[in-house]
Amino acid sequence: MQDNQSSGQYDVNDATLKFVRRKDDITLDDDLNILRVEMSCGHAVSPESLTAWCRSLLDQGQYKFCCPAITHGTEKCNAEWPYLEVRKLAVLSDLEQAHFEENMALMAASEYCEFKSCPSCGSYVEREDLTNLCVKCTICTSVKKNIYQFCWQCMREWNGAAVLSVRCSYDDCVNPDVDKLTKCTDMNLFYVENVECPAIRACPTCGLLLEHNGQACKNLMCKRCKVEFCFLCLKLKSVCNPIHGPYTVCSVAPRQTEIPVWRR
Repeated sequence: MQDNQSSGQYDVNDATLKFVRRKDDITLDDDLNILRVEMSCGHAVSPESLTAWCRSLLDQGQYKFCCPAITHGTEKCNAEWPYLEVRKLAVLSDLEQAHFEENMALMAASEYCEFKSCPSCGSYVEREDLTNLCVKCTICTSVKKNIYQFCWQCMREWNGAAVLSVRCSYDDCVNPDVDKLTKCTDMNLFYVENVECPAIRACPTCGLLLEHNGQACKNLMCKRCKVEFCFLCLKLKSVCNPIHGPYTVCSVAPRQTEIPVWRR
């Protein structure tokens, strides 16, 4: 029976690995008795530090693995490691590998398409037209021998006209994300003159809901579309910062009442 846990050991006879005796560039552990390998970017890691770092990225919703090693001053290496390299040098077990690949696939899919579980059969359905809330489930349509459509917003069988619809005909059809935006609490950005703003914003590029932790500057990098924007005025960083700077109050945009559609 194969062990489900990572062995944490490198095969010292593997000629494809470059072994080094120097500090770990992720944890900065300088115990030279620990055998480490050099990544393609030139930085040293152990199986444990590499696995822990990549798992933390997955937990943050990131499926691309970049080197966190500090190169000059406070600058990070940021070189992207191919997954095959990570899988080999992290010495992932079968269970860990399955966990990584399942989550990576889900994150990649959510980045390039929108999908939800059909409220009738539970199968994943992709929303191809992002301007239309009426979505057809092909499986239910086939099984029921009749077109089955549901509302992407309230997740009930569709009620009303189905052409270019921005909402179904149920009176209580509400986008839960819009509800969160309108009802969230206010927060303060301590390092930006302690200015007050809504605690949740929808990314102005792709519409993903994001929260600011209140620390550091006013800019936030969207973990889905990777576009950086100002959490206060909701303009792109490249538009806001040259005028006001990352720690200066610009203007506080009102609470959003619509979710931006990602024009990919």
